[in-house]
Amino acid sequence: MLGNLFRAETSTLQDPSDELWDALCGPQSAAGKVVTADTAMRVAAVYACVRILSETVAALPFNLYQKTAKNNREVASKHPLQMLLHDLPNEEMTSMDFRTQLMAALQLRGNAFSEVERDRAGRVHGVWPINPDKVWVGRSEKTKRLSFEIHDGDMRTLTPQRMWRVAGLSTNGIIGLSPISQAREGIGLSLALEEHGARLFSNGAKPGGVLQVEGKLSDPAYARLRKSWSDRHQGGANAHRVAILEEGTKWNQIGMSSEDAQFLESRKYQRSEIASMFGVPPHMIADLEKATFSNIEHQSIQFVVYSLLPWLKRIEQSIFRDLLSPVERREYYAKHSVEGLLRGDSKSRSEFYKNLFNSGAISINDMRRLENMNSIDGGDQHWLQLAMAPITQSREPSSSGSSND
Repeated sequence: MLGNLFRAETSTLQDPSDELWDALCGPQSAAGKVVTADTAMRVAAVYACVRILSETVAALPFNLYQKTAKNNREVASKHPLQMLLHDLPNEEMTSMDFRTQLMAALQLRGNAFSEVERDRAGRVHGVWPINPDKVWVGRSEKTKRLSFEIHDGDMRTLTPQRMWRVAGLSTNGIIGLSPISQAREGIGLSLALEEHGARLFSNGAKPGGVLQVEGKLSDPAYARLRKSWSDRHQGGANAHRVAILEEGTKWNQIGMSSEDAQFLESRKYQRSEIASMFGVPPHMIADLEKATFSNIEHQSIQFVVYSLLPWLKRIEQSIFRDLLSPVERREYYAKHSVEGLLRGDSKSRSEFYKNLFNSGAISINDMRRLENMNSIDGGDQHWLQLAMAPITQSREPSSSGSSND
């Protein structure tokens, strides 16, 4: 792996210090746990955040649109890219599967790469995901263009025309930072806390201690005492069993109790910290400690605006850059529909529709489409209330022939 970081004809865009450290020492946190994208998913909060973000984005309506007259738009149903985005990106994956994988790669590794298949006319007819760990990005010193080396058995190089890439938060605009690497210490602490809890209950929910005896035990006596104690008291099923100590043996507890170490409070804090790292409201990963019925709806809207929209913009603009030709960019663009996530409850939607309908902004059929209902005849007509009038017109005109006598 290290030999592929520097090549004569390319200049690296990746910082080799992290690669070198991970290769020599492993991506180990100060808590003593190795933190990678795979081990991080063992933390329930990380798994929940990645699942919420990935599946929510993948479930959103996603279409390729074509610009029409008067700044209108319509779904580009005849364009081959529409089927790839909306239905089948390749012959093995559905759109839901592909986009879930793409978002998971972004959340865990900070980058998502897909190999692009094109026909002789240059049109996209398939996209295949690539493990970001197997992609090295460089820049050619001759052409100054990006190049992508894929190390999945046999090394091969792809040009930008054959690669669809999406990057997360980045310091150079090309390579995204891995959220797992940036939050290594917090996730490592969560892994250590989970292991501590598991070991605590495997030992009957009691911290470690020592059995003290007078004199020196022979090897058979030592082995018998250790086996007898483990068989009778180790494991959650043996918690609180009465200990029988023979011939002056004494039990001395050592170490802090879970209360002294604030074990539960530490786990709660790590869960909240991980949720904030991914930008997921705590109530969405079953942390309802500070949630109320009055603020959950607003937190959900904030989740769409501040957490989802940046990712949706990255995906949409990367499609504009990598999957559309310069000519197609003039009239085509990809767009997610998030209106369904912002509509709120039935009462809020009713007020929203009423205000837009009364101002003539939407029609009856527009509202029915938003509610996934069929259109009706005559429902495309827009209406405008005209009950208001200037105050000067409210005066009754004077009758003809009146005098000021």
